Amino acid sequence: MKQMFNLIFVALIGIGLSSCVTKKKYTALKTQLTSTQAELSAANKDLGKCGQSLNEYMNKLALCEQDKSNAQTESRLRDEQIQFLKSQLSDCQSMRDKQLSQAEDLTKLNKSANDNIRETLTQLEKKDKYIHLLQNAKTRADSINLALAVNLTTMLRDGIADKDIEIKVDKTVVFVNLSDKMLYQSGSSNLTSRAQEVLGKIAQIVKSRPDLEVMVEGYTDNVPIKNNCIDDNWDLSVKRATSVVRALQTQYKIDPNRLIAAGRGEYNTLASNDTEEGRSINRRTRIIILPKLDQFYDLLDPSKAPKK
Repeated sequence: MKQMFNLIFVALIGIGLSSCVTKKKYTALKTQLTSTQAELSAANKDLGKCGQSLNEYMNKLALCEQDKSNAQTESRLRDEQIQFLKSQLSDCQSMRDKQLSQAEDLTKLNKSANDNIRETLTQLEKKDKYIHLLQNAKTRADSINLALAVNLTTMLRDGIADKDIEIKVDKTVVFVNLSDKMLYQSGSSNLTSRAQEVLGKIAQIVKSRPDLEVMVEGYTDNVPIKNNCIDDNWDLSVKRATSVVRALQTQYKIDPNRLIAAGRGEYNTLASNDTEEGRSINRRTRIIILPKLDQFYDLLDPSKAPKK
């Protein structure tokens, strides 16, 4: 703007010179120029102040915007806190309602528990009687098995080597282990004449006790076998058990409904198959004499217990 006034001043001088203005007019113009320059300087100062004020206002505006953003952030955080507190309040109310419900249930449970205690005390006496019944049933079963074992031992004692026969009582059953060389021809399921004698003695005991069942299990060693009649040790063990069962049915008239035949193959060994002695022990037939299930359950039925 100052440059513009200088140009005006030069132009005025030129005009004055060209028009040959008077000295008085020249002085007046110069005075006017000086005044104008003063006004211009004052205007520049005012403009600078206005610029400074504008910067101050802009800074204040930026601070206001920052304060506004901070206020909005605080407002959002407060809203989130309010929602969180509302959620906690809802949870507390739910827990209170649940506890009230549990308290009501506990009151009912206490009443029910008292009733159950009385019922339990009533039943304890019955259970105590039933425990005595079970003990008596076990004693009776043990006595039956012991007597059966003694009878078998007595019947089978004569003419049979101890190593060829073994009689044991195991829990609720009596079983007889018989060596294969005594019962079968080598490598087959055909019974020997000696086997017929032994099975005849066992049949006498079984026939005298119609409340018992007989399970015959065949066992072999682990030496593989295969011929025109036998496929493997599984087959041989089943055939040997079946031969014994068949003899008890056909020759000694044991009710087949009381007979069970099972083959165990080369498994469930009693000794190692690494030696000839071990293999000989594993080649065996086991005759298990056990009470029928209905007879066994009768022992546990209070209504069928013997009256004192």
